[in-house]
Amino acid sequence: MALGIGAVIGTGIFILPGTVAATTSGPGIILSFLGSAVVCALAAMCYAEFASTLPVAGSAYSYGNVVMGEIIGWILGWALILEYMLAVAAVSTGWAAYFNSFIEGFGLHIPKALSGSFSPANGTYFNLVAVLIVLSIAFLLSRGMSTSMRVNNWAVIIKIAIILIFIVVGMFYVKPSNWHPFLPYKTAGVFQGAALVFFAYLGFDAVSSSAAEVKNVKKNMPIGIIGTLVVATLLYMAVAVVLTGMVKYTKLDVANPVAFALQTVNQNWTAGLISIGALIGMFTMMVTMIYSSSRLVYSIGRDGLLPSFLDKIDTTHKVPKNALVAVTIVIAVMGGLVPLDDLTSLVNIGTLIAFTFVSFGIIPLRHRKDIKNEGGFKVPWYPVLPIISGLACILMLTQLKLETWIASGIWFLIGLVIYFSYGFSHSKLNQSANKAD
Repeated sequence: MALGIGAVIGTGIFILPGTVAATTSGPGIILSFLGSAVVCALAAMCYAEFASTLPVAGSAYSYGNVVMGEIIGWILGWALILEYMLAVAAVSTGWAAYFNSFIEGFGLHIPKALSGSFSPANGTYFNLVAVLIVLSIAFLLSRGMSTSMRVNNWAVIIKIAIILIFIVVGMFYVKPSNWHPFLPYKTAGVFQGAALVFFAYLGFDAVSSSAAEVKNVKKNMPIGIIGTLVVATLLYMAVAVVLTGMVKYTKLDVANPVAFALQTVNQNWTAGLISIGALIGMFTMMVTMIYSSSRLVYSIGRDGLLPSFLDKIDTTHKVPKNALVAVTIVIAVMGGLVPLDDLTSLVNIGTLIAFTFVSFGIIPLRHRKDIKNEGGFKVPWYPVLPIISGLACILMLTQLKLETWIASGIWFLIGLVIYFSYGFSHSKLNQSANKAD
């Protein structure tokens, strides 16, 4: 659960409740968070059954491989690579921005040329802090899972404590009149808001990437996945209730709405604490996503669809070091050089495609006589819930912009070229099938 909460509760809780309330949902943002949580909860149950049945690294990539064939598995793996790496790169730039503003309070400054992505017109060439935080997390992860998780668990505890402080302090400044009108943008605003705050829940699926390293996977994996979602939903809704009660929703379209709300009621010390919480929140999200992306790339390399050096395990710390180095280089380059403002929707589409296939994948999984799930978690009300889950994800996909679909289409086209030019001929599954023939 700490791994999942570390991934899910990051920048979203400090930014989205304010900006989406101001522009899309009003105080009805509370219902938007609940709507997104329902969609994610359905998908979470499907993930929990897969993780309980198939305790292997690779998340949706491995599940797709087993129940739908290698080509579907590759597409899902390629979608998840897009989600994980792009999400970390984007958050690393956000972490750098918070860090730079934090040290400015002490009179310290990063040289402008090293403070942003490559944009000579604006005088920035390289985001040094974004690269350094990615490299630091990769080094931490290279020391082994137990060391990484000890640091991550403490960071999650501190982060939740800071969020609870905001909720408790903010409660004393709530004015019920700020909740009126509750639905200024009507019901349509709530649905649009749900599509936007879906970003806030990204990451719980990453928990299933750790299945191969979890004790008592049939019990602990479903608790980890579903428990993460329950805790995240309660915290998101509580923050949304307090935030929109403290300040009129029309004033919350700012980069740091939670800190802004505290400053408006002269709680500057708590606002400073929130900035620290945001840094810790983004840190734990990057830990989980870099961890998950390295396990995903390791799994794909293990199956021969990517070069085989990626499936090597470090004998000392028992981590896929080559895969970790590869994803770190890609993320560091993107975080250091590429402006990612227009690409964040791609994170969403990769996730929703994976959710859709995992949801519908429960049906062929149940029909497999050779895969047992005795004593493990099973999605209730089968096959109705898996079908509803898949349809709900498709509904969310329809809310995404045309530009997002075009950009993702190019990404998947590149993925198919790699698969048919390299992966298909090097696939260990195909090689073993040919030997059998």
